[in-house]
Amino acid sequence: MISQKMTDAINKQINNEMYSAFLYMSMSAYCSNIGLNGFATWFMVQYHEEMLHAMKQYNYLLDQGSQVHLQAIKEPPKVFASVRDMFEKTLEHERFVTRSINDIADLALQEKDHATYQFIQWYVTEQVEEEKNDNELLLKLKLAGEAGPGLFMIDGQLSARALTVQSDFSQGIVAAAP
Repeated sequence: MISQKMTDAINKQINNEMYSAFLYMSMSAYCSNIGLNGFATWFMVQYHEEMLHAMKQYNYLLDQGSQVHLQAIKEPPKVFASVRDMFEKTLEHERFVTRSINDIADLALQEKDHATYQFIQWYVTEQVEEEKNDNELLLKLKLAGEAGPGLFMIDGQLSARALTVQSDFSQGIVAAAP
């Protein structure tokens, strides 16, 4: 069993992950509405990844005999200045998530909670990838500009992104899922 302080921190992180999912779903809807279906696909895949992150933490708390406390999820923005603005907001949000994950890792070390420290390391690595992907897309958007052929080229590339994570949690988390 983990401490109440750790349980609270992970419950808060579940909320952060659920907010991330809502944010990316909102961005996906916005992109669909403005005719950028490749960007919409990219953000919908992000939505599913964030849901997996939340569910892994949910199951971890249950496995540790801790209480899951689901909290209200704040409403994400629904209108954006541009696609570049969305990715700037995405990177800013992922940096927030990285800080939050690092705080959990720090707490686990302070409490000598080796199981949670080991568990959270997957997220530490995942956040490096998340920020890298956002930075790369921002660089491409800066080169392509806010409209025109470059934007449509990136949109076409992003439409190829496929869901590679579990999205049905009715039977729990599949052991092979990242």
